Amino acid sequence: MATKTPITIARGDGIGPEIMQATLDIITAAGAQLDIDEIQIGEQLYLKGINTGIEPSAWESLRRTKIFLKAPITTPQGGGYKSLNVTARKVLGLYANVRPCVSYSPYVATKHPIMDLVIVRENEEDLYAGIEHRQTNQVFQALKLISRPGSEKIIRYAFEYARTNGRKKVTCFMKDNIMKLTDGLFHKIFDEIAAEYPDIVNENWIVDIGAAKMADTPENFDVIVMPNLYGDILSDVAAQIAGSVGLAGSANIGESASMFEAIHGSAPRRANQNLANPSGLLLGSVMMLVHIGQADIAGKVHNAWLRTLEDGVHTYDIFKEGVSKEKVGTKQFAEAVIKRIGQNPQILKVRDYSKANEAMKLGVTAKSSYKAKKELIGVDIFLDYSGADPMKIGGDMATISSGNLALSLVENKGVKVYPNGQPVASHTDFWCCRFLTSDNKPCTYNQVHEIVGKISAAGYDVVKLENLSTFDGEKGFSSLN
Repeated sequence: MATKTPITIARGDGIGPEIMQATLDIITAAGAQLDIDEIQIGEQLYLKGINTGIEPSAWESLRRTKIFLKAPITTPQGGGYKSLNVTARKVLGLYANVRPCVSYSPYVATKHPIMDLVIVRENEEDLYAGIEHRQTNQVFQALKLISRPGSEKIIRYAFEYARTNGRKKVTCFMKDNIMKLTDGLFHKIFDEIAAEYPDIVNENWIVDIGAAKMADTPENFDVIVMPNLYGDILSDVAAQIAGSVGLAGSANIGESASMFEAIHGSAPRRANQNLANPSGLLLGSVMMLVHIGQADIAGKVHNAWLRTLEDGVHTYDIFKEGVSKEKVGTKQFAEAVIKRIGQNPQILKVRDYSKANEAMKLGVTAKSSYKAKKELIGVDIFLDYSGADPMKIGGDMATISSGNLALSLVENKGVKVYPNGQPVASHTDFWCCRFLTSDNKPCTYNQVHEIVGKISAAGYDVVKLENLSTFDGEKGFSSLN
């Protein structure tokens, strides 16, 4: 008898329990060998005052099984509630989010009948690090964090995934014409790693035009890798233009644990009505089966699902007169898929995972270890100042110095306003005063502290400091002009 693989499941909120049951019914009928441990997550725990949406004891199950099949949950808006997805990705180190976006024309309506691409999204960094602050009455801040190790891991994963799955091209989306340091680093590392894979075509696009091209001609893309926020938005766009967000599954891959889910939400308005389409979670479970070494079962499930689509057995969300033959509910759809286990699609591409060598759990680590020489040469000092006169604040800051450290400029909303700055239509109450060494030589933290003390003594409200350093002589900060 085959050894059963331990997994942890959570039925979630809204339509979650219904689509989870349908998914489990299908994969067990196909022969999946699973030892299932169930935990509770989501709305009921939030309402009990557990702001993470998961009980501390549940982590023990996840760390033991290392495999999480999760139905969607409802996260209350506002009120200090944390996204469980974000928390799980960080706690379990799920650095790679893999989202296949495939069209199923003519059985599911789409303008892109030959679309078949995979989005590989960095999962832990970027704006989703979740570090935010209120700086002044008017200004709120979110920190965008991009690291070399994080970028190396996700980009290398994208190339390894492409190679293992017979994909021919990897494309990078970023915005380094504006965010020259953060997205610039992502682009630089992409170019470095791409050179190690001469068998795979590589290209890069600024994310806005890249997104436009993806929406217009997705068949020109194969694997797309990108930072967290862009990946989150564009994977939903890609899933929708392929046919429906409701049909897309997702894998969150880490070095020691993985999570599989549908990409859609909990849809509470459709709950407990036997209406929901379980396909997104089912395809997430197919990715899980490949991941845990039950590739033959994954193929049976996927092909039975494709045959069900071909036979016109559709839930309400994809039902279309003239194409669909039978409108069914959640339970009936699961029964239809189970009935077709062992059958292959006749028109759509047959899925064969027999050669999958655990592609989903590639052990990818960052290789770089070089440490640059870092030298402090200045500081950006941010002030909460309600006045709207750049000459007043600039004139006051110009009188303050410490050794070779003196005022370079004052900016507001990223625009230089002093000295000789451009007049702007409006100012916020969040001002940046940049102090740099006059001779490009290093300064000390004591000098920075002295500057801050003098500014505070002049009656200004200092709310934030950002040290300005060079790394091997190269500026580690953006220009302000």
